[in-house]
Formats: sequence, structure tokens, C-alpha cells
Amino acid sequence: MSRVAVVTGGASGIGLGVARSLAADGHRVAIVDLKGAAAAAGELQDEGATTLAVDVDVADRASVGAGFDRVRAELGPVEILVTSAGIESFTPVLDITADGWDRIIAVNLTGTFSCVQAALPDMVSAGWGRIVTISSSSAQSGAPNMAHYAASKGGVIGLTKALAVELARSGITVNTIPPSLVDTPMARKAEAAGDFPGVDVVGPMVPLGRAGTPADIAAACSFLCSDGGSYITGQVIGVNGGMYI
Repeated sequence: MSRVAVVTGGASGIGLGVARSLAADGHRVAIVDLKGAAAAAGELQDEGATTLAVDVDVADRASVGAGFDRVRAELGPVEILVTSAGIESFTPVLDITADGWDRIIAVNLTGTFSCVQAALPDMVSAGWGRIVTISSSSAQSGAPNMAHYAASKGGVIGLTKALAVELARSGITVNTIPPSLVDTPMARKAEAAGDFPGVDVVGPMVPLGRAGTPADIAAACSFLCSDGGSYITGQVIGVNGGMYI
């Protein structure tokens, strides 16, 4: 069955992988991002998908509201939401500024909440919905120089669990995937900046012997968003190659 899916951060990395997978499942996919949404949507359209590019700053509630209104107008009510939009920063805890802290929280945690809140009326009305948040294994294990990032993603995990309990009787499932090392443009940028040893260095240390790919995360997400995932809610689904068991 074709449904309307919104993927935030859908222009690259994990988000683009998820958008591609949901499109392959036959869904109409709105690619929501701060920049690059049009190019990503065009790429998937060339592969035969029905997509919509929507420029949104998830840290701006007015932008989120306008973006979701456009999705409804052009694709229909939102039935699936995957929140992959996020930013990271590597800063020693004593050097994290108030603005730096607030920006990470605004995008990663508050942005996730705002998008969920914007999508929920459609799901509640339909009595059916799938929400998957993308958190991070850093919230489970801790990470040096990432106190603000780990805190924001820990908040996403807590938010996911609270929503799952509150929305269960409305026919809406809410789960989170906390990836570990995934080979994405964001990871490569951090590698180039010297913030961590590198994808090709750390990858062999993963029990399965390699870094994850956006397609690995997308495969789990696709299942959680399907009818087959109807009895899974409030769960932290680790897709991490065995790094955190």
C-alpha cells in the first residue's frame, strides 16, 4: 500500500538512504531538508519514485509547519515520519558555548519534536502511523567532546519512549534507531577535520568488520514503517554491526 512518508534530513546520508528505501517500498516520499532536497528528490524521481522536495529548517517551528502543510497539499496526509535531520559538533565540554549547546538541542531534539507534532494530527485522524527517530549510539555509550550531541540524542531516545506509550492506543508506533559508525558525508567531514580517526580506520574495529551504510539503517527503518512492524513500539533498535549489544 502506498502511503505518504516524510523524511527529514532526507537530502543526504542516512536520510537519503531511508528516502530511497521507502520510495522502493512504493511510498510517496517528501524529502525535507535545509538544503539539497531538490537534487535528492530529482535523483529518486529518475529512479521512478514519487517524491517532493521541501526546504525546511527543523529548528524553526514556522518553517516546519509550512513544510508539512505543503506535504499535505501536494501528497496527502502524513502517515510515515522518519526524523533524520541532525547536526553534530566536536567540542570539549569546557569549550561548549551557550549558543553551541542551544543550536545542537534546537536541531536534534526540539526539531525532532516539532516534526513529530506537525505530523501527528494526520496519524491520529487516520488511526494509523509510523514514526522512526534517528538517535545515536553516542547517547548509549557516551562520546568524548560530544556532550551536547550525546545529550540531544539521549533526549530523542527518551522522547521516543514517551511518545510510544502515549500514542499506542491511537494506532501509532514510535521507535528509534541509534546508529553507530555509518559511512556518510557527515562522517567523512568529521574525518577530514580530524575529529575522529576515520571511517576506514574505525570500520574494521566493528564486530562485523565494517562501517555501516545508509542502506543498512534504511532496511531496519523500512521494516519498522511497514505493516509487519505493527507490534513493535517504544524500542531502541540498534543497527550498529555489534558495537553496542
